[in-house]
Amino acid sequence: MITEISLDGRTLVGVANSEDGEVSSDTRFEFEQEGERVYAHYSGGDIVDGHLVGTFDGSEWDIRYSQINSNQETASGHSVGTVELLDDGRIRVEDEWEWESQEGSGESVLEEVA
Repeated sequence: MITEISLDGRTLVGVANSEDGEVSSDTRFEFEQEGERVYAHYSGGDIVDGHLVGTFDGSEWDIRYSQINSNQETASGHSVGTVELLDDGRIRVEDEWEWESQEGSGESVLEEVA
C-alpha cells in the first residue's frame, strides 16, 4: 500500500548537516502545501529568518530557499530532497543542497517533530 505523503502542517528540524550549512537541530521548519507547491518558514540556531518555496511530487522536493543569519548575512540556494515516511508516521528528508549566493554545498537530514 502506497501512502501519499503531504508536508502540509508538518514541523521538521535538522538532524544532520554538512559543514557549509547553517541548519541545526535548533532550526524548525513549518510547512504548508497546496497541491504540488510547498512553502515553509524556518528559524532557529544561526538562522534568524528563512523561507523556502518549491514543488513536491509526493516523494521528492525541488526547492529554493532564502535566509538571514544571526550575523545579518543573507544567503540563498537550491536543494533537491527525497522524502520518506518513517514507521512511526513521521517524515524524514534526505536533502542535497547548494548555495547560489556563496560558495558551498552539502547534504542535510530533516525529521518531523513527534
